[in-house]
Amino acid sequence: MKIESDVIIIGAGPVGCVLANKISNELKLNCLIIEKRNHIAGNCYDEYNSKGLLYHKYGPHYLRFKNRKTLNYLSKFTKWIPGNYIVKSVIDKKLYPMPINLETLEMFFQKKFKSKKDVINFLNKKKTKIKNPKNFEEFVLSKLGKEIYEKFYKNYTIKQWGMSPKKLSKEIAGRLPIRFNRNPYYVKEKLRFMPKKGFTEMFKKMINNKKIKVKLNCDFHKIRNKIRFKHFMIYTGEPDRYFNFKYGKLDWRSLIFRFKNYKKNRIQKFVQYNYPNDFNFTRTVEIKHVTNQKSKYTVISKEYPTNRGDPYYPLSDKKNLKLFDKYEKLILKENKRNIFFEGRLAKYKYFNTDEVIESSLKLFKNLKIRYKKSK
Repeated sequence: MKIESDVIIIGAGPVGCVLANKISNELKLNCLIIEKRNHIAGNCYDEYNSKGLLYHKYGPHYLRFKNRKTLNYLSKFTKWIPGNYIVKSVIDKKLYPMPINLETLEMFFQKKFKSKKDVINFLNKKKTKIKNPKNFEEFVLSKLGKEIYEKFYKNYTIKQWGMSPKKLSKEIAGRLPIRFNRNPYYVKEKLRFMPKKGFTEMFKKMINNKKIKVKLNCDFHKIRNKIRFKHFMIYTGEPDRYFNFKYGKLDWRSLIFRFKNYKKNRIQKFVQYNYPNDFNFTRTVEIKHVTNQKSKYTVISKEYPTNRGDPYYPLSDKKNLKLFDKYEKLILKENKRNIFFEGRLAKYKYFNTDEVIESSLKLFKNLKIRYKKSK
């Protein structure tokens, strides 16, 4: 039996929901979303546990926006609460602000800095002189020096990625800002908000349209020969799997989450504690700090990075980036057949949630132009 629709979307995560919403409302086309999990919203999925606590099943999603357009678009589907995301790193049993800022440096080096110039001069003496940093380790050493690198970055990176920081791309380190102010928030963006009723509710409203159908518990790769689309297909899964591993497998890091309920209002002082040098897990998260739920219970999650399981993070080393380049050439050929790849998995690139929504809206503009030309 054929599975047919004007538009077929593989994956009901943020990409799939945004594109289905825009295509069904603006182009008036029928959309079928095919999702292998038993729920929508992808890794943004949140749900209520046995104690009535809303928790993020696949790790915390600290939503923030670089531009107001993306915020305005999502505001059609949710009300907001402030996103006060404060993260600490636990080093020798002390809580240090993360990302590294003026307060972190003062605490760590037990020194007061009078000005930004003062800090820069101090770090210039500490940092390793590397003219063109080639990898993660060299990048951090060239910015902050050996002491900070070894206490805050080295072991966390080894746990998170399962490999030496020498083998990782310096771009990963580039996502970890260094601040010369006392901004306590995890993200620099001022537009920090959480969906009031959670991410799942927001995405449910987004795809609440008669022209959108969702098929859950359905693996695209098992039914792909039966699929027929009239206008477009959008694929949000792993590119190597789509092409039957023609050039070999791309590597991913996955995560195992362990959740525990406590009959306490709060356990941690802040939403997230990173543990670079202790335990097998990388971080503990008490999401109640950002959902603002009123309850006599709280829930803590621990994250254990692994190579097995659902793909979360593309591995940015030379071998994998070279391999993805080959797949990208095949993706461009698929574009000519009106098959488009979008999102963190499909593009083998780390995106924050706002970035992936922005990228999906950009893809929609291109689809709209193509559709109008074809009429």
